[in-house]
This record gives sequence, C-alpha cells and structure tokens, in this order.
Amino acid sequence: MSALDSTDVLRPGPRGFGKWVAARITAAIPWGFGLMRRFRPILRLGSLYVVTLHDDVREVYRTDQAFRVPYKDNLDVITGGEPFFLGMADTPEYQAQLDAMRRVVRPEDLSMLAARAESMAEAIVAASSGAVEVVGLVRRVTFDLLAAYFGVPEPAVGRLDVWATRLFEYQFTGSPKDKDLRAQVDAIAPAFRAHIDAEIARRKARPDGRDDIIARCLALQAAGEPGYTDVEIRTAVLCMIVGGPPQPPMVVPQAVEQLLRRPAALAAAHGAAMADDDDRLHDIVLEAMRFDPLAPALPRRATQEWTVAAGTRRQQTIPAGATVLVGFASAMMDERRLPTPTVFDPGRRPYEYIHFGCGLHECFGRHINHATLHRMLKPLLARPGLRRAKGPDGRLTKNGIFAERLVVAFD
Repeated sequence: MSALDSTDVLRPGPRGFGKWVAARITAAIPWGFGLMRRFRPILRLGSLYVVTLHDDVREVYRTDQAFRVPYKDNLDVITGGEPFFLGMADTPEYQAQLDAMRRVVRPEDLSMLAARAESMAEAIVAASSGAVEVVGLVRRVTFDLLAAYFGVPEPAVGRLDVWATRLFEYQFTGSPKDKDLRAQVDAIAPAFRAHIDAEIARRKARPDGRDDIIARCLALQAAGEPGYTDVEIRTAVLCMIVGGPPQPPMVVPQAVEQLLRRPAALAAAHGAAMADDDDRLHDIVLEAMRFDPLAPALPRRATQEWTVAAGTRRQQTIPAGATVLVGFASAMMDERRLPTPTVFDPGRRPYEYIHFGCGLHECFGRHINHATLHRMLKPLLARPGLRRAKGPDGRLTKNGIFAERLVVAFD
C-alpha cells in the first residue's frame, strides 16, 4: 500500500524493548526538566541550549528578532515553495497573510464549532457499546469538524487524516536522515496540493452556497481583495489542515490520561459535563493538559547573539547559529510563576499556561482549540463510571510524538 492510499494514520513505531525504552525516556523528561530548573535553568549542550524557566521561555518566544522558527525549509517541501506565515519572520508579508486569514477565520464561528464538536462526539459515544478508544474519537471529530469548516473534502484515494498527520510529522520533526518519511511526503504533498486546487476550481465553476473558509476566500477574491489568489488560498488552507487537526488527537487523550490518574479531578470533570458548565470543564481539561502538553519543547534558531535572562545569575548569552529548545512544558511547572505546580488546580490564571505558545508564532488555531477541545470530550466525561478499560488498552500508549491508543469504559 502506497503512502497516498494508506489507512494507517501513524507510521509503525518501535515495538518490544525499543518501545519500552522510548516510554522510559518520555517519562523521564519531566524529572530532567525539574533538575534543570533547579540547577541549570539554561542548559548548554554544545550548540544546543535548553531553556526551562517560565520567564525565560516567554522571553525567547517573544524575541522573534533573535529567535526564529525553523520550519521554513520543511514547509517549502509541503507547499511547493509557496510562503506561509508559520515559517516567516515579522515582515509585511507575514502581517498580510495573517490578516487575510483573520478575515475568514472569524470569532463568531467559535460557538458553532464548539456545538458541532460536542454533537459529533455524542453521536460516536452514544453508538458505542460502553467502550471508546479516545485517540480515534478525538481524531474523527477533529478532522470531520475542521475539514468541513475549511472546505476540504476527503480525496478520492487516500484519507485526509493520514495525509495531514504525515505532513505534520515532517513539518515539525522531519529529519534529512528519515528517508522513509521524506519519500512519503514527496508523494503526499503534491497530491494534497492538487486535491485542494481541484476543489477551488470546482467551487469557482459551480458555487454551491456553502459557508466555509474556501468559500469566504473565493468571495474576497471575486471582490478584488489582495491575498486571495488561488495559490494563496490553497497554501493557507493546506497549511491549516496540516498544522491544526493532527494536534487534538495528540494532546486531548493525554489530558484524559491525566484525569484518569486523579479520581477527584475526573469526578470534577464529570460534574461539570453533567451540569453543562462548559467554562468549568474547559478549565479542568486545560489544567489536565498542563501535566502532559503537546510536546516537551519547541525549537528556535538564534539569528543573532542574545543574552537570555540578562542581569540575573542564570543569564546566558546564546550565539547566532545556535539551536534553542524552548521548554514550555517545563515552564508550566515552574514554581517561581505557578503556585504549587504539582497540584491539579483548574482555577489557575491564563498567563500560567503556555499550551499554544506566545508571541509572534502563537498558535493561530488556539481560539478554536479553546472552544472545542473540552466540548469533544464532554459526552464521554458525562458518562457514569468512566474508567480505564481492563488490561494494556486502558493505559495511554504513544508512538513518537503522537498519542497512539487509550481505551476507556463506562456504565
């Protein structure tokens, strides 16, 4: 089976002893971050620097003139060389692209997306026989919801969730040494671009009255607004589908795992879901995500010399050309800024969280995430007696950066 028509969302991961070792390394990361925060908050390993404290993480994120995102090269492979703002510095082109997307991805859409996410999840949970695989639930809801919102149908051959997840993996972790992943990307990326091009052409030839992101972009194109050529629309929609829907199946099952480890927090989530207290449920899920966020850290490249935490005892001058790992997972456990960080506290203040980054490249879809992630879990959390399935299926497993499987049962 080729990469284009594969039905396996995740590539085969390590098995046996290799999987055990990978799990132990992942489990040790919070412990390692704790040591760094205490003894070496900005750790140098040759040309690599690891930043772990809350204030320093925010400083690196917000100093884009010195610390740039490293995604452009991989994005160029995905987009066919077309620019996208995720890979840009703060330039007029960056601001123009960002403004163009803000005109079509609107705040008033959030309540609709939240209600649809809950409705889709309820249908899946209601049709189950008392057991649900959480990763699959979240993936199905997310891709069905956001593909329809952006206006991208399933391809005739292949699946959007497979294509987007492969490209997401390449965009954020792709290495030149990974020949298998690059070969799959070289097949999927042009097919994905052609698929969106065909949908844009079909919509222009036969408008169908739908209100989605492609339709809104085409309306602005017809009105003569800049920023909405066919290629610009395709590039933006492609990158939104690649960068957005693969994330919830990674982080939401991890939040469920954290709730299952804390009976009081799980009971609170159940109560909020039963009471339709969506604000309370949002805060509980957000706090659960803090204990196992999307990734331990995100990379930045130093484009000029910069002293992080200048004037403090921990100050560190980072030279141009260095790679910086920005430990946002560590930052959300920093007792200097978060009172009792090891305590589960859904009443925390918004600034204590850095789930979706901050600064120039703060996640564009963060508002959609805030509106929908807890709502797609709500039908499951509302079920009585929610618990782990028996045996290994009831424990979250991971495949590299991706959540792989977690089965829960209910009465």
